[in-house]
Amino acid sequence: MRVLVVTAIAGLFTSMSLWASCAHYEMRVDGLACPYCAYGIEKKLTAIDGVQGFDVDLEAGIVRVDVSDGVVLTEGAMKQLFNDAGFTYRGMTISHSEKNDNKVPE
Repeated sequence: MRVLVVTAIAGLFTSMSLWASCAHYEMRVDGLACPYCAYGIEKKLTAIDGVQGFDVDLEAGIVRVDVSDGVVLTEGAMKQLFNDAGFTYRGMTISHSEKNDNKVPE
C-alpha cells in the first residue's frame, strides 16, 4: 500500500512538471497596423488546439504565441495562416520554457 501511494505521488509531480512546460514562438509579421488586425490573428490562432496564449505587438510587428508542450507550429502552417489573413510572414524563433503562472505578462 505504501509503495502504491508513493508511486501515485511521484506520478502526480511528474505529470505536473510536464504539464507546466510549453513552447514559445515569436513571429515577425509585416502589415499589422491596428487592433482589428490583432483580432483577426487572435481568431486564427485560437482555432489551433494547444494554443495557451498569445500577444500581438503592432508597433514591432511581432506575434508571440505560447503552446502546450508537444504542439508544433510549422513554418509552412504559419506562413499560410498569416498570408491567408492578409499579412506577410517573415519568420519565427522558438524557445522552450517552464510556464510560470505567477509571472506578470509583459
